[in-house]
Amino acid sequence: MKRKMEVSELIFKIVAYVLLIAFALMCVYPFLYAVGSSFSTTPNVDGGKVVLWPVGFQADAYRYVFTRNEFWISYANTLFMAFIGTIWCMIYTIMGAYALSKKRLLGRKGFNFFLVFTMWFSAGIVPQFLNYQTTGDILAGLAGTEYANIDQKWLIIIAMGMNATNVILLRNAFEGVPSEIEEAARIDGATELQILTKVYIPMSKATIATVALFFGISRWNGYFWAQKMMTNQSYSWPVQVYIRDFIDKHTYLVKMPVDGDDWASYAPLGYDVNVVSDMSVVYAMVICAVIPILAIYPFIQKYFAKGVNMGGVKE
Repeated sequence: MKRKMEVSELIFKIVAYVLLIAFALMCVYPFLYAVGSSFSTTPNVDGGKVVLWPVGFQADAYRYVFTRNEFWISYANTLFMAFIGTIWCMIYTIMGAYALSKKRLLGRKGFNFFLVFTMWFSAGIVPQFLNYQTTGDILAGLAGTEYANIDQKWLIIIAMGMNATNVILLRNAFEGVPSEIEEAARIDGATELQILTKVYIPMSKATIATVALFFGISRWNGYFWAQKMMTNQSYSWPVQVYIRDFIDKHTYLVKMPVDGDDWASYAPLGYDVNVVSDMSVVYAMVICAVIPILAIYPFIQKYFAKGVNMGGVKE
């Protein structure tokens, strides 16, 4: 028999649904606005007339983006850094989480304490920058060249290969695997590597998929350190740094024109600025940049809640 809902419970559900819908609209609106602005003409974009839908339809912004080789080179750089970077991060995270999940590990409490300590206290941006710079110098020394001559994509991949929060999530998930299964595998003659790959990883795939999603999105959206460390290698820029460079050069979002600025000295844009606004091109680039995440996320979303629950709760 279906229970009759009380008035207080009904009011709570109505308020909860209204707030959730409002929050969802606030999250979706910027994306819809970017889509509408990317298809709108210059007077409507620069005049602030675009609210949601395109006003004065044009597709030249996307034509420009699709024919811009520099954009797609940076796009390929981002794909490379996100894919290889995620694999690199997952290898170290899985190995570290597996070791820290073992009570027989000598000094386990101390290692776990220092891991959590990095989440409480951060050294700051300057020490982190010096750390990355030293890593780049080491890579340059191994390659027998100077820092400016190495492929700095590898610096971003290697130097940002660990995240304490993700290690803890995966460690807790590994601790939730029944010890009896590991003992049975050892009796059957399984090695440590076989136990990790045949027992722990398959039984923690939801958390692993969640952590991989975290790493993948952070690598894809990575901008700050790529901009700071790739100062002289525009051919290695990820797409986010390329978009920021385009904004700096061709829009007034960051730098307002002052006397003496020669904006015409920049590379020709290749489109009619009276029809296509510079901001329409920026929005078109942003839409192209988020498409891979939008395509991948629905397939991993089913693991998200389960993975966080398994890795975030310790009994």
